[in-house]
Formats: sequence, structure tokens, C-alpha cells
Amino acid sequence: MKTVIQVIMIVAILFLGWLCVESINKPLRFQKEYEFRRQKVVDRLINIRSAQVAYRSVYGQYTGSFDTLVKIFVYNDSLPMVKMIGSLTDSMIIAGMTETQALKLGIIHRDTFRVAVKDSLFRGRLAIIDSMRYVPFSDGKEFDLGSTFLNTASGVKVSVFEAKTPNEWFLKGLDKQEISNLGDMASKFNKYPGVKVGSLEEANNNAGNWE
Repeated sequence: MKTVIQVIMIVAILFLGWLCVESINKPLRFQKEYEFRRQKVVDRLINIRSAQVAYRSVYGQYTGSFDTLVKIFVYNDSLPMVKMIGSLTDSMIIAGMTETQALKLGIIHRDTFRVAVKDSLFRGRLAIIDSMRYVPFSDGKEFDLGSTFLNTASGVKVSVFEAKTPNEWFLKGLDKQEISNLGDMASKFNKYPGVKVGSLEEANNNAGNWE
């Protein structure tokens, strides 16, 4: 009987020891996976931002539609590019001639041509274009994309956009309590409980909340 009790105590001690170790390792594993997944989301949002900035350079505003941004613009539209023909010689530079002066004198001139958006922004990376709208690790959920116009303090009307995903989407399958803790922390500091770029509430120069 004494031997049985000793065995039970040893098992209980080992189990409690495992629980202590696991209580430390579990959040560490979550944090490591969270950072890995979050970076994948950030990379995709950066691509969305690049496409949006290019779209605005052509149309003067952002779009809140992935179909417009990806299918119509990135795949089928083009961007104006300027090529400089001619150059300043060393003697011209030493003499203090500027590029503007050289343009006026006809020594150099600019030629504008157009390049496909997909080749300009994503050359050789078509898979990035196809996956741009989808949140990594979310089983096909799309980023929440929106655009609007805001009036600045100086009375200027500006176009803004926002693309975001809540933590729950890209952390799918991970510990729910840890995900909830992230949400509680964000709420405490009045932050968005996820990853986003841009804003529909303020003109923030398309900053990401990871920056």
C-alpha cells in the first residue's frame, strides 16, 4: 500500500511539474506563432497599400473594392513612367547647370510611357496578386477593405482607405484565451484588436498599426 501511495505521489509531482513548465512554454509558443502569422499579415497589407497608392496616382482616390483594385487595376491597368533621355556632362555639372536648366535648353528631355501595373509593382510575383485580398491562416476570409473622403482641419477633402483583419481571423486554431488576452490589451489602450493599414477616421498617411 505504501509503495502504491509513493508511486501516486511521484506521478502527481511529475504532473504538477509538467503543468508548471507548460504554463511557461504555452504562452511562449503562442507568442512565437502570433509573431510569425502577424508578419505574414503585415506583408500582405503592405502589398495592398502599394496597390492602393498606385491606384490613387492614376485615379486620384483610393478604392474600397478588391475587384476594382486587383482584377481591374493591378491585372489590367498601367502606370505612367518617365524616362530621362540625355544627361548632364561633368563640365555642365561643374559649371552649376541644373537638370531644370538642361531641360529648358533641350540638352535632356523626358519621355513618358506606360507600364503594366502588375509588372511595375509585382513583376514575377503573380501569386502575391492573387492572394492579396485573403487573410493568411483564415481559411479564405478577406481583409475588410474600405475607402472614403475626409475633411482635414484646413478644409481640404482627402481620399483615405483602410484594410484590416481582427486577430481572431489570422490566429484561427490557436489558444482562444491568449487571443482574448490580446483583445483585452488592445481595448485597454483603445487600439484596434488586429492588424490594419490606413484609417477611415483620420488621414494618417496610410500608416500601419504595426509601424
